[in-house]
Amino acid sequence: MKSKISAAALAVALAAGPALAQDGLTVGLQLEPPHMDPTSAAAGAIDQVVYANVFEGLTRFGSDGSVNPGLASSWDISEDGLTYTFHLVEGVKFHDGTDFEATDVVFSLDRARGEDSVNAQKALFAGIESVEAVDPATVKVTLSAPDGLFLFKMAWGDAVIVAPESIEDIKTAPVGTGAFTFGNWVQGDSITLQNNADYWGEPAMLDSATFKFISDPTAAFAAMMAGDVDVFVAFPAPENLPQFDADPRYNVLIGNTEGETILAMNNAREPFSNKLVREAVAHAINRQDIIDGAMFGYGTPIGTFFAPHNPDYVDLTGLSDYDPEKAKALLEEAGVALPLKVKMTLPPPSYARRGGEIVAAQLRAVGIEPEIENVEWAQWLENTFRNAHDYDLTIISHTEPMDISSLANPDYYTGYDNPAFAEVIEKVGVESDPEVRSELLGQAQTMLAEDYVAGFLFELPLHTVAKTGVEGLWVNMPTQATDLTAVHWAK
Repeated sequence: MKSKISAAALAVALAAGPALAQDGLTVGLQLEPPHMDPTSAAAGAIDQVVYANVFEGLTRFGSDGSVNPGLASSWDISEDGLTYTFHLVEGVKFHDGTDFEATDVVFSLDRARGEDSVNAQKALFAGIESVEAVDPATVKVTLSAPDGLFLFKMAWGDAVIVAPESIEDIKTAPVGTGAFTFGNWVQGDSITLQNNADYWGEPAMLDSATFKFISDPTAAFAAMMAGDVDVFVAFPAPENLPQFDADPRYNVLIGNTEGETILAMNNAREPFSNKLVREAVAHAINRQDIIDGAMFGYGTPIGTFFAPHNPDYVDLTGLSDYDPEKAKALLEEAGVALPLKVKMTLPPPSYARRGGEIVAAQLRAVGIEPEIENVEWAQWLENTFRNAHDYDLTIISHTEPMDISSLANPDYYTGYDNPAFAEVIEKVGVESDPEVRSELLGQAQTMLAEDYVAGFLFELPLHTVAKTGVEGLWVNMPTQATDLTAVHWAK
């Protein structure tokens, strides 16, 4: 009798084992965030972990790019378009047990727009004139001019709501209102989140989620095949996708991102302060060779700083078609001595490292000699993007939604300084007529293409490899995020 009971118990345990093991999820990512505060850094790797999972904003992006209610359940907009009255979800608590109230919204927005703000997207908040807590559940935001994109801006990861009580430790111990709480961070390896049992909204279906950081494409493939990770978002080895696609143990999701992948040129530094040199670079590049060689055919060519799937996109690829002879003539006209030696700084993503080798070969063919400098992500953020702008050329994908306005800032890392472009972008921000707005966006795209601000390469696709049975993943990435709030294992 004992042996029968033991056998039955063992059978139950074995049957329950896989189900229990599937209460959690391990997600592979190529880039580790430098810290955990999305409101004080430009690294999309931060949002990749915490957006919607740990931190929430007044509004939030849906998987289709729509802007939906978040910590604000609804809002009223005044007839003149200057005042937004947000009605907050009541009963929400931060992960440390403190109440979420209107004063937290005031603190967050004032912190983001303040003179000493280090928010990477401070321009999102530039139109705010004042933020007022009407009562604990109501916030009134007054703008200096109407802004048809204001709700869209409030959905960015840079606009999430944080609390003064926990702000001091936000970079290493983030406290938000989301469906997951911060668990632990093993530097150089992984970050673990735990299900927030007290979440105010629809609870997450996963008990836990671990983000595993694997920068090397070969190691990413091995980890996926070995079952060490359940999902790999932005899988960095597209050459392996057919193998996963043919294997019933996996699903391959192919979607799009907001990622304009560019060969950035430092417009504020010689020789790229010379438009003729920038134009020469643009004509020396064969986009399709880069897409085929670095992305194995995945990616849509672009001719300006705008996503092709956006209805306002203008196809300007013809302005910078592949023409190496024209590139040589432009360099001669520019009067630069050949070979022209420059530094090409490449961050870790595969599209940058692999694409950089191809671009370098194409540039050498016209007399430009790039010296490739491979750097780690934190080093690229610090020295190339954030402060020193110490680079000549670099390859990077800009995954923020509708971020063409970034180039209106002369202090941006591209060093592009065009008051006429900034004026058009300013008009875009206050224009409410869709047709006029579309025309202005077309003008802005054309200016960037005709000024050859960068070598515009391709729109970054989204490749996600997942074990069969994982459901609820985003196919497209309208903002850089791995939203796990609806992800679950099939029962």
